[in-house]
Amino acid sequence: MLISESTISTIQARVAEQREQIIQFLRDLCAIPSYDSQIKAVGERAAEEMKKLGFDETWFDRMGNIVGRIGSGPRKLVYDSHLDTVGIGDPAAWEWDPFQGKIEDGIFYARGACDEKNSTPGMIYGLALARDLGLLDGWTAYYFGNMEEWCDGIAPNAFVEVEGIRPDFVVVGEPTKMQVYRGHKGRVEMQVVAKGKSAHAASNFLGDNAIYKLLPIIDAISKLEPELGDDPFLGHGRITVSDMHVKTPSINAVPDEALIYIDRRITFGEEPQAELERIQRLIGDRKDIQASILEYDDPSYTGFVFKVDKIYPAWALPEDDPFVQAGVQAGKLLWGAPIPTGKWDFSTNGTYWMGKAGIPSIGFGPGDEIHAHTVIDQVKLDDVVKSTEWYALVPGLIAR
Repeated sequence: MLISESTISTIQARVAEQREQIIQFLRDLCAIPSYDSQIKAVGERAAEEMKKLGFDETWFDRMGNIVGRIGSGPRKLVYDSHLDTVGIGDPAAWEWDPFQGKIEDGIFYARGACDEKNSTPGMIYGLALARDLGLLDGWTAYYFGNMEEWCDGIAPNAFVEVEGIRPDFVVVGEPTKMQVYRGHKGRVEMQVVAKGKSAHAASNFLGDNAIYKLLPIIDAISKLEPELGDDPFLGHGRITVSDMHVKTPSINAVPDEALIYIDRRITFGEEPQAELERIQRLIGDRKDIQASILEYDDPSYTGFVFKVDKIYPAWALPEDDPFVQAGVQAGKLLWGAPIPTGKWDFSTNGTYWMGKAGIPSIGFGPGDEIHAHTVIDQVKLDDVVKSTEWYALVPGLIAR
């Protein structure tokens, strides 16, 4: 579709008129706690705004994600943003109320301001504006506000396989510094469990300490990184022992079980099963220590269970992919210069959309991922508003 200068001017004028509404919507979303995947209340607030803007339909899917639809065309487009956040941790570590937030020098600070409630206002207002300007003709467009923090990609996986909605294109709203991101490393989560024998600490020689069995394995894992894979775009693989749990009758006893969790960031050419075998080689033929890939089967707040292995593939679109270039061109038309492309360091729902399902996906959103999960969670309000222009324009630039 050829985009006229008057269309660009109209987009920018309409977004400027809606600036305060967009900002207040973001503040309202961040004021609603939504950690531990409890997104019903914040989803209801998003639905309220979609209804106000004239979306054709809004509903909660079986998992409890909020969905809004505009249009009924043959091609399907999904704007994906997760509405859950991590918790706030120690409240004393915050210099302001993490839900009320604060605005200082044009920056909004609050839990979820970066990761990832910041893209929701632009996506919702942008889709409504795209409809008004005819940029969604031929599309069925969805806003998909989901839960992501505890298992990347599980919400879109269920959206496709349970709800039966498979889009042709996806925009992921995780923070990209207003650039077009086109991929990131994958991940596999593993555990290593050591079994021992309990005894009173006063007679520890009668026991078999499960913690001690894991120490050489932890040390070996800490030295693995130089031998991991590398990719010119996605970068070097990473591995981290990220958590540890111990089972013991008391703190005055020898532990009879110890468990570590491993976060393994994988790049192209690295396979989950091979990474599990790498850990198993560190264990050797010991029967009292076992390694495995984790599964996720926690129920959502609606009680919905969707069991998946905690395997999250690496993915990337080429720089010259037409969808990537549509995003780049949107920036040029709106702001005078093509916007850069890049990649995330962390993981997103793109692990399912593109990594597992092969659905062309790009990322665009305000904010910088370095502020995610921190007590300085933040976003520039000008970028929150400007992103609305991009979300409105992109559907008209995707190759038909």
